[in-house]
Amino acid sequence: MATVALKSAEGKWIMSSAILASAMAFIDSTALNVVLPSLQKSLNATGIDLFWLLNAYLLMLASLILIGGSLGDKLGRKKIFMVGIFIFIIGSAACGFAPSVFFLILFRIVQGIGGALMIPGSLSLISSSINENERGKAIGTWSAITTVVTMGGPVLGGVLGDAGLWRYIFFINVPIGLAALLILWFKVNESRNEDADKAIDISGAIAIALSLASLTFGFLRIPAVGLHSPQVYITLAAGLILLIVFLVIEKKCKHPMMPLTLFSNLTFTGVNLLTFFLYAGLGAGMLFLSLNLVQAQGYSQLQSGLTFLPFTVLMITIARFAGGIADKHGPRLLLIVGPATAGAGLLILSLVKQTNGPSEYWTTFFPGILIFGLGMSLTVAPLTTAVMGSVSDHLSGTASGVNNALTRISNVFANAIFGALAVLFFAGALQEQIKNVNLDTKAKQSVMAEAVNLGNAKVPSNIDPKDKVTVERSYHQSFIHAYSSVMKISAGLGFLGALMGFFFIRNQAVKKQ
Repeated sequence: MATVALKSAEGKWIMSSAILASAMAFIDSTALNVVLPSLQKSLNATGIDLFWLLNAYLLMLASLILIGGSLGDKLGRKKIFMVGIFIFIIGSAACGFAPSVFFLILFRIVQGIGGALMIPGSLSLISSSINENERGKAIGTWSAITTVVTMGGPVLGGVLGDAGLWRYIFFINVPIGLAALLILWFKVNESRNEDADKAIDISGAIAIALSLASLTFGFLRIPAVGLHSPQVYITLAAGLILLIVFLVIEKKCKHPMMPLTLFSNLTFTGVNLLTFFLYAGLGAGMLFLSLNLVQAQGYSQLQSGLTFLPFTVLMITIARFAGGIADKHGPRLLLIVGPATAGAGLLILSLVKQTNGPSEYWTTFFPGILIFGLGMSLTVAPLTTAVMGSVSDHLSGTASGVNNALTRISNVFANAIFGALAVLFFAGALQEQIKNVNLDTKAKQSVMAEAVNLGNAKVPSNIDPKDKVTVERSYHQSFIHAYSSVMKISAGLGFLGALMGFFFIRNQAVKKQ
């Protein structure tokens, strides 16, 4: 970090606060994935509850992060950054005390509001304090250091999950957030775009929030009521209509939170399409890999967290190097090779079937995680550099917000669509598995009813003891089938992201970093 040229002496403090805030948000999400099995048992949550738990946070984040970026540019980056951190701390503490899955989902919404103000502020402050010719390297440094801290999230989550202390993944955000607030209060000056209009696009925020909520509800209702239920197609249609309404509002609004003119730059459009596809695959892949390791492969939650260490090592060693290459030669090549490599890693992971547990990790999951980590390490810093470099400096907060929003929107869709698909894949495979098992109609119905719980499915009490082992084995095999199908689709999204890089991104359209 000392080698990065700063516009002011406060740049190092800005970098420190940005790293703390980003680590707080990322530790929360990565640790949560690992402790989901423990949380599911503790709160008696269904598989659908888990996807709502993830999407409650992401819905607010995706809906408001665009406003968060714009507010920072208009009202002051430091001020909005601090407000976001404070709200995130309050939401985290409330999550830690949540008495039921309903309240946990509710408090995750509060976290999402804080994150929407906090996350774009970190990159926007870095962008405004780092010299242009060193920005890619600085972002690479931020990516690497943040990743070192945040990839401790799965390990931390594993330790706490195995100890039955999953609530502490939320409590740990409080001291980290307070440290960031103290640094910002005493060491960082205010930064804003003085020419920006102070109007806020409330109607746009409401439209996109309702759109994403409707789409999420529609997709997650499919396993329960079927694709042809009025509940499903009415809410999905409403979500799509509201999405169109949002785009119309943004086109006509005098002060849009997502200026559509930004997308006149094909590189900005391409890098955001790449972000959408790649991070949809990343989100689904990481979630189902964590569930598979614990619920089907016999890993403890700590062992599950440790499996991601190769990912961490690659991010430490390669992210900053990739940022430097993007500075000198442009980000295009890395944004083709990186997503394609990540997709290849996900595809390899999809081929892993039932294993004998952690003893076979090096010959089963390790190769895929290594290749997947290499791809993401080549992508993260050049992707951010391309986003920030394809717009003028005074729109850096808005551009960061748009790209972060696309990341979260992609995760919303991934959780909703893959959540529904996983239950359908699981149910289809389970139906085949128990077809030849000697169960009466009522017993088969009770076995099938557990499909909604995915890897946490339990043998119903009305099953004959001699059939319980067979049913349990069927649950395992069905979950692995669902996992494999989801990972293959995730790999395809990675390859699709690489195609976006190939067709849209041009080095000439990115300011020389």
